[in-house]
Amino acid sequence: MSTIDTVLTLAAAHGLELRAEGATLSEAGLDYRVVMAEAATGERWVLRVPRRTDVSEGMAAEARVLDLVGPALASDRVAVPDWRVRAPDLIAYPALPGAPGLTLTPDGEPVWHMDPADPGYAERLGRLLARLHSITADQAATAGVEVRTPTQVRDSWASDIRRVREEFTVATALSESWQAWLDDDSCWPERTVMTHGEIYPAHVLLDEDGTITGVLDWTTARVDDPARDLAAQYGAAGEDMLQASIDAYAQAGGHVHPGLGAQAQHLWDASPIGYALYALTTRAETDLTAAAAMVNPGN
Repeated sequence: MSTIDTVLTLAAAHGLELRAEGATLSEAGLDYRVVMAEAATGERWVLRVPRRTDVSEGMAAEARVLDLVGPALASDRVAVPDWRVRAPDLIAYPALPGAPGLTLTPDGEPVWHMDPADPGYAERLGRLLARLHSITADQAATAGVEVRTPTQVRDSWASDIRRVREEFTVATALSESWQAWLDDDSCWPERTVMTHGEIYPAHVLLDEDGTITGVLDWTTARVDDPARDLAAQYGAAGEDMLQASIDAYAQAGGHVHPGLGAQAQHLWDASPIGYALYALTTRAETDLTAAAAMVNPGN
């Protein structure tokens, strides 16, 4: 039985009958494999199957995030997933309008469906983030969403870096740059906000004219550093488009502290830390080898 057939059988066990014809599988996500399939009515559904037990354990937290951010973003006509099936082995929801700006081939190669350096996208992203970040820490706490203070954000990065140094051989230059970043007071936020955590074109849905219609995958969402939602914009489109998003963010009411742009760049450059921690979670040999190469590229 194929992976798609296995997932559709799982969906049927939860009372959701979907067609195998035209169903597609995405293995791109680190936490979920995803199947898209149609019901007899023609409605398209998204099926997310967790890859590990720790992912299943985080589902309740993500559900609380969706319940919080859904109404806030709906005021700007931006949709988030409406989970109709919430079970340890399956999440299922009707597909949102629009299409992702980025997908991956089965070999993991990126396929762009928009121009990541489009000034229009930069502006729309900035406005979206201003709306998301307007959700207060108190509102998030009341909703049962994780809240990190500025001190906790910085301490968490320090702890993560310490663990990566303990588990891997880190290139001296890279280790020193991480320490300089930790020590630079200007970069770190003076207040934290409700963030998505992995907002980039693969998780952003667009209509034909580029309007943002939805945002997917809120697995890592919490109250945290606002720069974490701008890091991928820097990585995909560069410093000018990052600044364009920050300008739009400020015009839409977002709070911009002096080091916001620099912090977004630092967070992008810190991606090897996140992958190393992921590898330590899976303990898969391929992940550990890839992480070791990322933190010690000259070796």
